[in-house]
Order: sequence, then structure tokens, then C-alpha cells
Amino acid sequence: MKPIIRVENLGKQYRLGGPQEAYSTLRESLANAARPWRWRKREKDAPEIWALREVNFTVTAGEVVGVIGRNGAGKSTLLKVLSRITEPTQGRVELYGRVGSLLEVGTGFHPELTGRENIYLNGAILGMKRQEIVRVFDNIVAFAEVEQFIDTPVKRYSSGMYLRLAFAVAAHLEPEILFVDEVLAVGDVAFQKKCLGLMSDVANAGRTVLLVSHQMGAIESLCPRVLLFEQGRLAYSGDTRAGIDRYLAAMRVESDGDLANRTDRQGEGRLRFTKFAMRKPAGETVAIAQCGQDLEFVLNYERDAKPLSNVALWIGVSTLSGQYMLMLGNDLLGANLDGMPQQGALRCLIPRFPLTPGRYSIALFCTVNGVIADWLQNATEITVEAGDFYGTGRLPPPSTGGVLIGQQWRFTD
Repeated sequence: MKPIIRVENLGKQYRLGGPQEAYSTLRESLANAARPWRWRKREKDAPEIWALREVNFTVTAGEVVGVIGRNGAGKSTLLKVLSRITEPTQGRVELYGRVGSLLEVGTGFHPELTGRENIYLNGAILGMKRQEIVRVFDNIVAFAEVEQFIDTPVKRYSSGMYLRLAFAVAAHLEPEILFVDEVLAVGDVAFQKKCLGLMSDVANAGRTVLLVSHQMGAIESLCPRVLLFEQGRLAYSGDTRAGIDRYLAAMRVESDGDLANRTDRQGEGRLRFTKFAMRKPAGETVAIAQCGQDLEFVLNYERDAKPLSNVALWIGVSTLSGQYMLMLGNDLLGANLDGMPQQGALRCLIPRFPLTPGRYSIALFCTVNGVIADWLQNATEITVEAGDFYGTGRLPPPSTGGVLIGQQWRFTD
């Protein structure tokens, strides 16, 4: 089958501190002209980096491909080059089909135009006929939930309204090729679920999709194949599960639990995790957990001065291959945390810690009023060693599986 996307020897180079593209706005041109000659000369000597280097791959029509990698690996740059937002430094890209992109909130929107006008403008840019746009117009507006404001200039939209409309336009205007960058990690929880459902519909409709996301669950459920990028190079192309395992192995975190200076977090920042630790209920800090012992996860945090409401904290414990084993959250118990002080620590007690021996990854997640405040997908790792979970003196064998549970055996009639 002929590829719908072909990438050959693709490279993109940026000059740090210098002009990034050949084009610029009038204001930027005037500002550059006003600079002293010696300053412009120094820009020529600015260091250069390769955001992408020697990238080669093909995608056939109807494939849904995940693009994964660390922050700064080149994923977003790839989609910008494929979307023709920026030109490659070397190599070539061949696209055989109408392209739609959602790379940043509202990319392609004109702030002075209304929501209605922007929908028709984006459809026209994609080469759609007016009748085609009319056919999907109501679905776009309903998905975005902006019926009341559809004839209001989008510059007056809230960021949430802007995002919902941008995603709805990108997904509903039916391009043959759709590029989506991290939209599943933005907005409130309810909207993320809607996005994930719509992405599944798009994938099942036979369109070609390249999806950048740090949510490995979404990647695994939607994408039979992944492209793994490491430092601007394509390090792996193939089966999704194998690619995710390789990515997670490279993301292994060895830390002392200090999270205050981590830069790989997401969220608006109203609350931030600053430290993670494990303790016995009596207060003794432990470096290694033991299955069967009572254990506390301790989260230090800091928040802004505004009162918080509907605070939900989650601790996810997963295998290094990405399989979630435990999900702990105050919301599950109906525990209200709205009155939490600006700085402090929260303790989550886990009686008879149930995981079998091994290494596990800890993810920390917090929402305030349904909006992500802080999210560390790989906050730290913990080690669990064998313990007398059942109080019988018998340690569970390695083949027991992932989780131990209390059980009772007896004869029955």
C-alpha cells in the first residue's frame, strides 16, 4: 500500500538566541533593524541545536500512530514540520491528503472573528466545500459546548472554550490526515474523556492520525504502532507495547523524593507536589516497602493563596512497563481537602501493603475543580520486598502475580 506520509532524512535546526525562521512580523523586523550592528553579529555565532535529525519513516492510509518520548525529544517539532508551520532544515516530507492539525490551542483561529466564522475559515483552508462544513457544523458546536457564544469573537472566549472549539474543529472537519499534539492532557477531566472518545471515533473511521501524548494509556488504546523519539532522533518504530516499555525503561527515575524543582510536570500550578516519601505509621521513614506492612505515602505540597475547592489528589502505582496496579485518591473516599493550608503534608495510609516484590513507578496527580493543577507522570520509583502478608511465616513466591489480597478458605456443604 502506498504511504500517505513519507519522511526522508528529515532534520530541523534552531539557532539559540537568534531568529528562528526566515519570516517575521513587521514589528520584529523594525526591532531587529534598531539593534546595534555588534549585537546582530553576535547572533551569528549563537549555538545551534538539532531538534530533529535524520528522521525516516512512512505511514500508510488509515494508520493511527502514537508519537512518544521525553519532553524536548522533538515530537512537537515533528508535527509542526509535517503541518508546514515550520520548514525543515534538511530532508523532505511527502503528504498525500488533506491535513488537519491541533498543535496548540486555537492554532489557525483569528481572534477578531467569531466562532462561526472561524469554523468556516478553517474548513475553507482545508479545501472543504461550504456544504461539507454545514453538514458537520452542528456537531462541532455541540461538542465544543459553545452554542451561546458561537457568534462572539473568539478573543472573548475563556481558555477552556477556546480549547474545546479548537479540538472540535480539528477533529470534525474530516481531513484525511490529522495531527494532534497533547490535547488529551489539557483542560478539565470531563473534556479529556470527550476528547479520548472522539479520538477513538476518528481512528475507527479510517483516517490517518499522528497523536503526540504522554498518556501511555491513551497511546496504547488508540495506536497499534508508535514512533519513539530520543534527542531528536527516531529511536524506535513498531509495536506499541514494545515501544512503551522501551520509553518507560528510559524514564526510570532515581530520586530522593524531592519534587520541588522538577520541570517535567504539567498543570496550571495552583497546587504543586514538593516531596514524596514512604513511612511506617509510627513516623519512621523507609526506603523500601515491604508487602504486608502498614505503609504511609506522604505528599508534601505547596499551593497558591486563593482558596481551593473540589481538590482531588491521586497516587498511581504502576509497573515499569506502565500497567497500573493501585490507584489511591481522596475522592474515592469522599474525603474533603478544601481547607488545606498553603504548605503541608498529606498522608495516605495503606494497611497491609498488597503489592508483590519488584520495582514500581509512582505518578502524582491533582485537580482543582476538575482542572489539572499538578501532574508528575514519573514522580519517583519505589522498591517492594517480600514480606509476611498473610501472617503465616510464608513469603509469597515470585509467581504470585501483582497484588496480594486477604482470603479465607473453608469446607462447604
